[in-house]
Amino acid sequence: MKPADKHYKFINSRTGNVIYYHSISGNRSVEEIKAELQEVKNRVAIQNNIYCETVYWEEMKEDIDV
Repeated sequence: MKPADKHYKFINSRTGNVIYYHSISGNRSVEEIKAELQEVKNRVAIQNNIYCETVYWEEMKEDIDV
């Protein structure tokens, strides 16, 4: 069974706005995921002309009401 993809949102901490969404394959190690998220964070900050420390990510969890 293939692990589910993980979905992340990147947020500008000054405005609270989500500025980017990113998905990562679920069959990667924790270290690989963190490294990719850091790379994406830096790219998003540069593209939006903001400091890297201003951007943070959160994993998006699916809220399923049963």
